[in-house]
Amino acid sequence: MNESRRLWIQALAASGSGLAAHGAVAQSEPMAGRDFRAVNPAQPVEAPAGRIEVLEFFAYWCPHCHSLEPELAQWRTRQPAEVVFRREHVSFRETRIQQLHYALVALGKVDELSPRVFHALHVDKVRLETPQKMAEVLGLDPKSFSEVYESFSVRTRARRGTQVAEAYAIDGVPSLAVAGKYLTAPSMAGSNTAALRVVDFLVARERKAGGSKG
Repeated sequence: MNESRRLWIQALAASGSGLAAHGAVAQSEPMAGRDFRAVNPAQPVEAPAGRIEVLEFFAYWCPHCHSLEPELAQWRTRQPAEVVFRREHVSFRETRIQQLHYALVALGKVDELSPRVFHALHVDKVRLETPQKMAEVLGLDPKSFSEVYESFSVRTRARRGTQVAEAYAIDGVPSLAVAGKYLTAPSMAGSNTAALRVVDFLVARERKAGGSKG
């Protein structure tokens, strides 16, 4: 073998080793402080004992939440019964749309109509400025919806959502909490897919530890 061919083969081998190493890093175990952080102090969860809560902090008006939504919806379909998913809508001083979320929760229509809200805001660019406009876009009876939207219980629940976000020290969305103990986000993990992989890792950790204590 001549010298130039030998050097070429060595360079190719080194390149292959580098790619393999990069792949190993890309698929390495998520790291605390980089891909997720501990929630300190740990927060109470709503999941029953023995179940593992995954809590998304989000906002309908957030483009990053809109981007995560399709992949998150697919992720939810793959979860076993022991994983309990719920959402809190952050305020960040925008209570109008936050209140819409909790009105839909009260009506039992949040899973059905949330995709329409995202589409209206991010695709159709509709300004959902009043309960009447929200009801029109979502195909709901304006009077009945307005009564729920303006109700004391919905306003109270929205304030509670803000308090939960503050307890977790949420400063950006989307963010995903696991078992009240850990928090990750696409901005931490590097992508939507990576963040959901971190959630899977943390759920597996909790499952091994015996699940949520409620």
